[in-house]
Amino acid sequence: MDSRWILDPERCKGCGLCTTVCPREIVYLSDRLNRQGYRTSAITDQEECISCGFCAMMCPDVAIEVYRPEKTER
Repeated sequence: MDSRWILDPERCKGCGLCTTVCPREIVYLSDRLNRQGYRTSAITDQEECISCGFCAMMCPDVAIEVYRPEKTER
């Protein structure tokens, strides 16, 4: 799985709580609007995400899912 951070834009109400808890400061409110007219959250770079899950825990609308990348053996 490539994505570490997945947003369901139709559940997002643009409260911005997720942006306040990201330790990497890569979650932000975008200019993109969902069907309800709310600005949705976005992430600047999937590779910078450390999969801490703070944003998903903070989201009152359960709009964010966070996955840990699978480790590959060398």
